[in-house]
This record gives sequence, structure tokens and C-alpha cells, in this order.
Amino acid sequence: MRRFAIVIAALALASCAAGQSGAPRNFEPKLANPSAVIAAEIAFNRLAQEKGQWTAFRQTMAKDAVMFTPQPTNAAEWLKGKPNPAVSVKWQPHKAFMSCDGKTGVTTGAWQKEGTQGYFTTVWQWFEKGSRGDGEWKWVLDHADTLSTPRASAEMIETKVASCKGKAPAALNAPAVGAQMKMGFSRDQSLSYTWVVQPSGARTLNVQLWNGEASDVVILDRVAASQ
Repeated sequence: MRRFAIVIAALALASCAAGQSGAPRNFEPKLANPSAVIAAEIAFNRLAQEKGQWTAFRQTMAKDAVMFTPQPTNAAEWLKGKPNPAVSVKWQPHKAFMSCDGKTGVTTGAWQKEGTQGYFTTVWQWFEKGSRGDGEWKWVLDHADTLSTPRASAEMIETKVASCKGKAPAALNAPAVGAQMKMGFSRDQSLSYTWVVQPSGARTLNVQLWNGEASDVVILDRVAASQ
């Protein structure tokens, strides 16, 4: 598997007593670590090569995870008993985005299989176990499409964390008649994602990250209608 150069800046935690005024103006605690979802995505791919493609999907998904076939489908139901292909798809993350609270992340990158290629976007959620903060990353949304030209990749994986200042509004827009739609948010609302699937199978996936004043679109994937 291709090696990835991951450069993640060290994130310092400031410890301040309640009411202390020594913190600089506009101080933002940095709690999130995007390298965690990058590691989860790389481990996901490695598991697919070692144990089989659909085995890896089953072992790393959340119980209510969604994938597109091309209509939105409960992944557990679709993957149940599905045999692994002889050759697994391979993939590599190119970018990772994370909510301020560090509990929701999105990775996007490229995939290849037997002369074909495309891109993927995965939404990850941290599921805690017990009261000590232990837990694991599970994917809650898997989205991909083919490309005629491979996605270009940089030497380093790009990462970005949402701002911790203020709070993003949880705006909700109704889809067009006949379309299916779902919005998902991190608990602090600093990261959101919206998918819309038309009856034809055409779909969009929009991922937004809060910058302290507004939400920036960081991923906008568009898939054409099914043939």
C-alpha cells in the first residue's frame, strides 16, 4: 500500500480555572485530531486487503450506517451475507475534516480496482465505550463514484478542523418533490453533511465546516443519474 506523509500539528490544551481572565482574546481550545480519522480510513483499507472488501465494511460500520446502491440503503441489510469479491478495491485518503469537538470526521480520496478508478467520501463518528472516553471510530456514511481520470493527490494529506467559536445554526432545507434527503451534524454542529438522492439515482453530498462566523462548503460531490 502506498505510504502517506501525514503532517499534523501538535494541538495544545490550555488549562484555565473558571472565570480566569488570562486567556488571550478569541482563544480557541484545540481538541480535535484529524489524524485519527485518517488512521481509521487507512486501517479500513488495510482490513479490506487482508480480510476481504465486504468483511471490512461490515466490521467498521455503525449499526445504522448508510450507503448508496444507488438509492440510500441501510448498509447492514445490504451487506448481510454478501460474499467478498476476489479482488478488493483499494483506496487512499487525500483530505480529512473534523468537528471542533473531535467526535465527527469526514475523509475523501481516491480508489482503484482492476483498471477503474474513482473517488470516495466517508463520514466517521466516534462511539464511546464506558465512562473513561474509550471507544472506536465507525463509518456512518459511505459514498463513492467512478472517474474517467484519477483524482490527483498531494504529497501530504490535507486536514482542517472546524472553529470552536460560536455555534453553527442547524439550518434545514426541504428537498425537491420525490427526492430523499438527510442532514447529519456533529454534536457541536461545527461539522454538517447533507445528502440528496433523486428518483433517477442522481445524488449530491455536501459537507460543511464552521469557521466561527459561517459554514464553509469543504466537499461537494455530485453523482450523475443511474444509467
